[in-house]
Amino acid sequence: MANSEVILREKVEGLGSEADVVKVRSGYARNFLIPQGKAFEATKANLRHLEALKTARAQREAEELAGAQELATKISKLRPKFTLEVGGSGKAFGSVTSIDIHKELQAAGIEIDRTAIELEKPIKKSGKSDVTISLHPEISTTLTVTVEAHSPDAEGETE
Repeated sequence: MANSEVILREKVEGLGSEADVVKVRSGYARNFLIPQGKAFEATKANLRHLEALKTARAQREAEELAGAQELATKISKLRPKFTLEVGGSGKAFGSVTSIDIHKELQAAGIEIDRTAIELEKPIKKSGKSDVTISLHPEISTTLTVTVEAHSPDAEGETE
């Protein structure tokens, strides 16, 4: 099986970021990476352009880091509240999941990937809980979620 070296022009999931010199199968390079403009062959002439790609990569990473820090500040200021129905014995019906937290963040105008919310198990008890959100490999923040218990029996049955 023939391998060839290519220089990545942009970030390719599972392969690398721009300015990385990687070895891939010749067919993958010839039929996908190069025609799509995601990479070019690692010739001596192209290796000279590597510095320009490295500066573009450093600039992109700095912008991503600054954006993640700004987003972490916004998220840490939020205090979302959720209400769970509880029965007569005090047992909660349902739970607060990462999907619920994600919807609440979207309602506040914050767009993140749902998998960034690190919730070990759904929240089933009332009170305050801290949820970790990873925005960047170097940046994570804590979101304080308040869960309140609501008993439908306490409203009175006037209906």
